[in-house]
Amino acid sequence: MKTVLALETSCDETSVAVLRRRDDRSGNELLASEVASQVAAHEKFGGVVPEVASRNHLMYAPPLLDRAMSSAKIDLSNVDA
Repeated sequence: MKTVLALETSCDETSVAVLRRRDDRSGNELLASEVASQVAAHEKFGGVVPEVASRNHLMYAPPLLDRAMSSAKIDLSNVDA
């Protein structure tokens, strides 16, 4: 089995997920998924401000990663990709 850490920071949400791919290719198992929304931070501007989004990703990613690792009951040494 392969364990994959996925990070998403393309717009106004920061997401971290941990997936496990089965060796028999029968599918993937979602071990953890954490999301932080930035909708409120951008509302006052009437849309997404890239600089604000970038700063918020830097702020939100570390605690989301910690929560995802804890929820999946693994640490980074168990991640294959």
